[in-house]
Amino acid sequence: MSIVEKFMTMEYGPAPEDPREALAWLDRHGRRFGHFINGAWQAPAAGTYFDTADPSMGEKLATVAQGSTLDVDSAVKAARAALPSWQSLTPHGRARYLYALARQVQKHSRWLAVLETLDNGKPIRESRDIDIPLVARHFYHHAGWAQLLEQEFPGYTACGVVGQIIPWNFPLLMLAWKIAPALATGNTVVLKPAEFTPLTALAFAQICQEAGLPAGVVNIVTGDGATGEALVKHPDVDKIAFTGSTEVGRAIRKATAQSHKKLSLELGGKSPFIIFEDADLDSAVEGLVDGIWFNQGQVCCAGSRLLMQESIADKLIGKIQDRMNTLRIGSPLDKAIDIGAIVARVQLERIQRLVDQGIAEGATCWQPSIPVPSRGLYFPPTLLSNVHPTSVVAQQEIFGPVLVAMTFRTPREAVELANNTVYGLAACVWSESINVSLHVAAQLKAGVVWVNCTNLFDAACGFGGYRESGYGREGGREGLLEYLEPVWFKNAPPVHPTPLAIDQPPERPADFAAPPIDRTVKLYIGGKQARPDSGYSMEVRGADGHLLGEAPLGNRKDIRNAVEAARKAEGWGKATAHNRAQVLYYIAENLSQRREEIASRLSAVVGKKQAEAEVSLGIERIFSYAAWADKYEGAVHNPPFRNVALAMKEPIGTVGVVCPADAPLLGFISLVMPAISTGNTVIAIPSEKYPLITGDLYQVFETSDLPDGVVNIVTGRAAELMKTLAEHDDVDAIWCFTDEAGASAVKTLSIGNLKQVFTNEGRAIDWFDVKQGEGRWFLDHTVQVKNIWVPYGE
Repeated sequence: MSIVEKFMTMEYGPAPEDPREALAWLDRHGRRFGHFINGAWQAPAAGTYFDTADPSMGEKLATVAQGSTLDVDSAVKAARAALPSWQSLTPHGRARYLYALARQVQKHSRWLAVLETLDNGKPIRESRDIDIPLVARHFYHHAGWAQLLEQEFPGYTACGVVGQIIPWNFPLLMLAWKIAPALATGNTVVLKPAEFTPLTALAFAQICQEAGLPAGVVNIVTGDGATGEALVKHPDVDKIAFTGSTEVGRAIRKATAQSHKKLSLELGGKSPFIIFEDADLDSAVEGLVDGIWFNQGQVCCAGSRLLMQESIADKLIGKIQDRMNTLRIGSPLDKAIDIGAIVARVQLERIQRLVDQGIAEGATCWQPSIPVPSRGLYFPPTLLSNVHPTSVVAQQEIFGPVLVAMTFRTPREAVELANNTVYGLAACVWSESINVSLHVAAQLKAGVVWVNCTNLFDAACGFGGYRESGYGREGGREGLLEYLEPVWFKNAPPVHPTPLAIDQPPERPADFAAPPIDRTVKLYIGGKQARPDSGYSMEVRGADGHLLGEAPLGNRKDIRNAVEAARKAEGWGKATAHNRAQVLYYIAENLSQRREEIASRLSAVVGKKQAEAEVSLGIERIFSYAAWADKYEGAVHNPPFRNVALAMKEPIGTVGVVCPADAPLLGFISLVMPAISTGNTVIAIPSEKYPLITGDLYQVFETSDLPDGVVNIVTGRAAELMKTLAEHDDVDAIWCFTDEAGASAVKTLSIGNLKQVFTNEGRAIDWFDVKQGEGRWFLDHTVQVKNIWVPYGE
């Protein structure tokens, strides 16, 4: 074809990237790699290797070590040995190392991009222009956090040795997302890259050597799922950070439940791409191309569910099909192609199987008439329309270049469809009305919402999901907190095996005898006093063994009723922070008016001195959270684009709270008040030591304008009620502050819907010390951050 003919047709010619430098690097290593442990290359202990291949051609690229339990143990020991000297560096010292890593990534950017494309199959344009620049950005950004850490996070310390497991869709970028904040906060790392794509992680090991990073600070062990399992279960790992499937995330939650390992999970997604009738449709279609066909759709936050307003559906489908006909699929090293290769045959077969199942369930399949290479692992861009919201392709993550389309009529219906999934990772909203966009964005159960844009990421802006898309964040200030713990908490002793000693045998004032037997304490559900479903009660005795009264013996049905009441009260989260603060102030005011009466009754269990302290500090603590209610706010980020990212702190939802035994009133207040101050609703199991406190609390709540259902109290056998709460799939988080057995139990029992878990890890908390008993540490567990990206300018 002549130049004139090419100009007239505007057809792309090939623009191949030269892979010689990346291949030469492989050759210099003999195309055979061991593990990177303690700053040096080590052969696998078992002598076992596996191959990694180029998915676009099927050709072997290199042989890589298969990690065993012994290899993982060697890496963890190296990380543990390196930890003291790494933590003893000044903040500036660690910052310089992170800065050096960023500079080395930039220096080797083209080589890393080509190597990533060879190993993963993604287009070189994406590796070169998106992945590698973001890798450098994360190390630069976290070099800054390392410098400022002691100023910005006083009283916090590193978790210790961190095990990190990353997926194959963004191999080097996921490495940067995890290693950069871990090093900035003073942790040492053992990282396991994905079995399919280990090469850029091994290249990063060389970069660590070039940057002079101390031996053992970063260790990289390659292998399959068994290697990852060994890392998760290693007893000397302090934290696990995992990105991957929800199924594996559940297994990791279960495997770490009996340990004190901190855990963050970034899991699957089925993200909605919502287009309203007033949207710029051409721009929306271009956004959709990036949303679902970027990286062959192998993106956890891919905009795989298209929700179209009914009035524009036919027109929009036509535009999408026209655009799909212009997509080019081919060699990932060709700079003029849009869609590269699928990472592995097993993934290609899974995509085809799910598409076939969608068609069998009634979906209409359309694929463009574009050439697809006969060699290699390729799947054409695919549109499934007329999809029912309950279809498998609308509910399950396909992780391929497949778009499923549905329609809606109103914004409310759009939100209902968007949230009709177990996931909650990301979403896109397209509308020329900023009012509509932000109104919808605020209602979406997603950790990231892009308005009139898609797939924008930055180190300053947290990324992570709601619900079964995991918990924890990558990037931003909230991402740093995943690698930090309060110093006092890390060093706290175990919970005392017996109740804390009271100051003296309880004094029994002349006007205070055991409560009359006919004084009936009830459960408190939906703003009403309720008799227990069981019809039974349990005796409550004072420190001297004297019968104080009886408390209801709640059961599974009572918990179910309390959860329903809490769900109905979720309008509390939409109330203004000022209004929530006012209600908390009223609670403190009414508790103050009854302080002597409540302290008098409580003293029969904990002694006069502690009882008076619990009431006085309880009033003060409620005041604190009333003060925080309208001051614990989000932020506006300024990423290096023409966007702002609104970091909104949103309530988690319905929270189950298992209160500590040793401070019946103060422990309850210290956990329930931060949760409701940020807009959550609560089902609380009070101290089994003195559940009669419920009667005093609900009388205070009833006179304080607290909306029905915001706080629900179910008394009974804490272990039985805790099990029901942890297993309940309509509870979004569970807090358990009892003993180590309780902490382990709630982690294990909560994997059904992967609810967030916050426990004392069986460690003693001094509820009477303001540094331990209140503040940001508790508030940080009451919210999840949603980043709403909004473009501006022309």
